[in-house]
Amino acid sequence: MHLSGTKTRTWPRRPLALLAAALFALALALTGCSAGGDDGGSKSAADADSKGAAKSDLGAGGGSSGSADQQAKKPPKLTGVHVIRTAHLSVRVKDVPDALDKARTAAEDAGGMVGDETTDRDGHGHERSRVTLRVPQESYEDVLDQLAGSGRLLERNVTAKDVTDQVVDVESRIKSQRASVARVRELMDRAEKLSDVVTLEGELGTRQSELEALLAQQDSLKDRTSLATITLRLTETPSNVTTADDDPGILDALSGGWNAFVTALKWIGIALAAVLPFATLLGVLVYLFIRFVRRNSSPAGD
Repeated sequence: MHLSGTKTRTWPRRPLALLAAALFALALALTGCSAGGDDGGSKSAADADSKGAAKSDLGAGGGSSGSADQQAKKPPKLTGVHVIRTAHLSVRVKDVPDALDKARTAAEDAGGMVGDETTDRDGHGHERSRVTLRVPQESYEDVLDQLAGSGRLLERNVTAKDVTDQVVDVESRIKSQRASVARVRELMDRAEKLSDVVTLEGELGTRQSELEALLAQQDSLKDRTSLATITLRLTETPSNVTTADDDPGILDALSGGWNAFVTALKWIGIALAAVLPFATLLGVLVYLFIRFVRRNSSPAGD
């Protein structure tokens, strides 16, 4: 009876101990999982932060190249119309040196300059000059009118060529080429092998030469679009040619009449000189014939 009672008292305690052990083990397991999850989350956050930092470092290292590429892709702004203006004038003047000095003064007063100049004489001894003038676009028409009105205008040829598209294209190519040169320089800074450095130096030289050629083309376009070119040809007026600006007067009429009279006498003298030998011979023959006839017609006694 005592033993049976003892068993009855100890039997209910074993399930409670087992249940407590099971709950304790479950709590430990849940705690470990939570800790593992927290570590994984921290590790993921750390990885994300490191990747973000790496991207930031990479962006900082290649910032200049990226910005250069963006600038190269942006179309250049169109600031206005770019036109190359040229003109060829041929003017006949009384005094070539004086007209040439006035042409130089007109160009310099307009803010331009005098280019090539050539002076010589033609086969008749008349002086002639050829000069190239460069004047600003805003003064181009005024200078052109002054030169055309300096004498008798013989020829006027004016051309205007729109090169706006060409100017914009060259500017865009220069930006792209500068970005390309910058990328090669960055690669050279990062290169570690001697062979890579040599290759990149050759590539850099090629791209730099292309950039310099584009810059020279840009300077040429800028010069031709900012200054117009006028080629002036001056010829001396012959003394026997009356220009439209010279109105004939009384002295001119008297001079012309006297010249006509002298010319007429000259031709009459030439005609008489040509006829005189034949007239003299004819007169002698007529005289001999008349004497012969008179002698034969007189009486025999006489």
